[in-house]
Amino acid sequence: MPEFRLSGFVEERPERAAQVSAELEVPSYSDLETLLDDVDAVTIVVPTPRHFAVASKALERGKHVLIEKPITATVEEADALLEIAQRTGAIVQTGHVERFNRAIRAALPYVSNPRFIESDRLAPFNIRGSDVAVVLDLMIHDIDLILTLVNSHAGNIAAVGIPVLTQTVDIANARITFDSGAVANITASRISRERFRKVRIFQPSGYLSLDLGAGNGEFFRLKKPGDLHALVASGTTPDLADFVERIALEAPEGEPLKLEFESFAAVLNGSAPLVVSGAAGRRALEVALRIVGDIERNAPSIGA
Repeated sequence: MPEFRLSGFVEERPERAAQVSAELEVPSYSDLETLLDDVDAVTIVVPTPRHFAVASKALERGKHVLIEKPITATVEEADALLEIAQRTGAIVQTGHVERFNRAIRAALPYVSNPRFIESDRLAPFNIRGSDVAVVLDLMIHDIDLILTLVNSHAGNIAAVGIPVLTQTVDIANARITFDSGAVANITASRISRERFRKVRIFQPSGYLSLDLGAGNGEFFRLKKPGDLHALVASGTTPDLADFVERIALEAPEGEPLKLEFESFAAVLNGSAPLVVSGAAGRRALEVALRIVGDIERNAPSIGA
C-alpha cells in the first residue's frame, strides 16, 4: 500500500520473528518502545487480553492505533484508552472489518428504520481467537453491524450459549431489544462444519437479505403499496410479482481488510472521516460483554 511505509513489527518469539522478518523483508523489533520510536501509527493484533497494555503505550506516545476487535478485554480498559487518545490527540480505529464488506456497503443506502434483524455467523473451529468466548471472537462483528444499522441504545438482552470444544462459550444466541423498539436475533458458532454469514433486515420500506460471505445481497420493496393494500382489502389475491421490486445490491469490488487499512490511512492524512471509531468499538464491546454476562447468569458453571 503506497499510503504506508511498513517500518517493522514486534514479535516476542525469536524464531517466529526471524521467520517473518526474512519472509517479508522487514525489520523485527525486540520490544514495543523501540518500534514506537520509528513509527507514526501501529496496528495491534496481539491477543485480546494484551490490547490495552500495547495500545496504551502507543497512545501515550501520541501514536495512532488500529486495534483489532474487540477493542479491549473490558469496558474500563476501553474507556481508559479513549481518555488517553483524547488527551494526546491520537486516533483510535477499531478493526471491525465487516463494515467494509461489499454486501454491507451496498446495503447501507437502502437501510431505513430497521425493525427486526436476524444475523447468523457460523464458522469451523480455529484455535486463533479461542481464548475468548465466541461472542467476543465472532459475534462482536454482527453486534457492531447491528448497532450501526439500528442506531439505537441496546436495551434488554436475553442470551444463551454453551462451551463445546473449549473452556469458553463456542456457540451462542442473543436477542437484543433496542430503545427504538427494534429487535435483533444473533447467532454465532465456531464449531460449524461450513462457513455461513448472512444478515436479514426487515423494515417498513422492505426486506434486505445479505450474504456477507459472497459479498452481495438483494432488496425487496413494494412498487405501489397503496394499490396492493386496496387489492388485499377487496379480497383479491394479488400477483406479488406485479407489486414487488427486486433490487440487486452491488458495491465496488474491494478486499475488506485492504479497505479497512485504506480508511485508516485516509483518516491519518485528513482526507476522510473515521469509519469505525474507538467509541464504536467500545459500544460493541459493552453489548458483547452484556451478552456474555447473561449467558453466565443462565449457566453459572460456564463462567466459573
